[in-house]
Amino acid sequence: MNRLFIKIGLIACACLLFASALGMAADTQTLAEVRIGDSKGDWGLPNPYHHYQRGPGYVRMSWIFDTLIWKDKNGEIPALASSWSYDPATHTYTFRLNPKAKWHDGKPVTSKDVAFTFAYFKKFPYSWAPVGYVQQVETPDDATAVVTLAKPFAPFLTNIAGTMPVLPRHIWEKVTDPKSFVEPEAFIGSGPYRFKDFNKTQGSYLFEAFDDYYLGRPLAKRVIYIRTGKPLASLSTGQIDVSNIQPDMAEPLQKKGLTIISDSYGWNKKLMINHRKAPLNDKRFRQALAWAIDRQELIDKAHRGFGAPASLGLLPTDHPMYNPATPAYPHSTAKAREILESLGYVKGADGFYAKDGNPLQLETLSSSLTVGGEQTPDRDGEILKKQLEEAGIRINLVQLESSTTDARVVKWDFDLAVSGHGGLAGDPIALNDYIRPDVAPSFVNGARYGDNAELLALLEAHVKEMDPAKRKELVFRIQEIYATDLPAISLYYPDSRAAYNPAKGIRWFFTQGGISGRGVPIPQNKMALVAR
Repeated sequence: MNRLFIKIGLIACACLLFASALGMAADTQTLAEVRIGDSKGDWGLPNPYHHYQRGPGYVRMSWIFDTLIWKDKNGEIPALASSWSYDPATHTYTFRLNPKAKWHDGKPVTSKDVAFTFAYFKKFPYSWAPVGYVQQVETPDDATAVVTLAKPFAPFLTNIAGTMPVLPRHIWEKVTDPKSFVEPEAFIGSGPYRFKDFNKTQGSYLFEAFDDYYLGRPLAKRVIYIRTGKPLASLSTGQIDVSNIQPDMAEPLQKKGLTIISDSYGWNKKLMINHRKAPLNDKRFRQALAWAIDRQELIDKAHRGFGAPASLGLLPTDHPMYNPATPAYPHSTAKAREILESLGYVKGADGFYAKDGNPLQLETLSSSLTVGGEQTPDRDGEILKKQLEEAGIRINLVQLESSTTDARVVKWDFDLAVSGHGGLAGDPIALNDYIRPDVAPSFVNGARYGDNAELLALLEAHVKEMDPAKRKELVFRIQEIYATDLPAISLYYPDSRAAYNPAKGIRWFFTQGGISGRGVPIPQNKMALVAR
């Protein structure tokens, strides 16, 4: 590993010495480097088995490893596959590979690499690519891969072909323990950049352009991630070139000449509910919670008005499959109290009491969260406590580190928990991830809800429905049921913005539907550095 990892601090210092020299070069590779700001820094080593499972880890890996197809700001585009087709009669996708594609060690990318990758991820699962839907992969020639599905899978292109990093067979076929494989060869891909260094202490990454990239030489010679907890100052002084920002930073950064970009609503703040325990296992009680919550007040007081109330059906209101008839719960403390009384609770001077005389009280966990790779302070727990107590539900608010909150939610050791996640802007298969009870037990953001047979049947059916119009009908019904049962309550969608320095000539953008099938809401799409 020492052969690979050099001290990035020395490199960063050298880069800063030559900062004034950044700009147009004589050749087609116009920039010496671009620097990306990130508040956390450490997102793991950038290969499939070592990056952290949240979006920023995947994005770092994507600089190195290409997929069959990809997305830009307008939708799906060719990547390793220059073209593809689907045969509904046989459930097969045929991919024609780009003949110019090669690995970073110079060997050509072939269909055998594609077939190998599917087989390898079946043997050693990679959670971002659900390859279990694939029955077999045939390779009639080096440029053609024919993928046969075990059953129809509507989001195949986005969630598998557009997410699965293709591995070089000549390297990985010898690897029997991918989680311990950290030799330099573990980072050989076919993407526009090579991995050069990661400094865990500094939270810094260094990537170097792959000049023989099949889509053209990248526009910058180096990509450097720099950890900074002060994006406003770092952008203003030119220490970094692009970063997610808090919405109220937009105006001062615009005045300094930076470009501000906004994303669609792909991230939601959510109230997780332990629907396995009384009284939260009664959907009428959960509906009372929804009536008691003033979501606009959360946005106004905790986020200075930057955001929009969430749909209770989970999919964002700007999603192509959002159902405008989804049940809503406009704030009404009176309605919440009415429901509680109908459930037998008795109103006292300091809140409701159960029939046995015990006070109605719930513990609520709250912690700061990561939105788009940036740490975001959280006052929502305090505001929710006030709102629910106005409705007569006493709240014991417990502030914890996010990892501790996550661990308790996974173990069902909670009543309520203020949480949040992205991944909602892409394919509606996200509904399955965030609702079904049979997702990975460690998947902290899912409701893991199995009490409604119709809902479970619809979640299974829409994934197999290849007719877009019919699938939309199923997805509409899922939102209606979910918003009625409320196994979790989406609160709001925060405004997501980023800023970049236009003087560098790079036009950063938020990806349509988010990066990969998981819909990562980060404006670091590698296509921004590839001339097309």
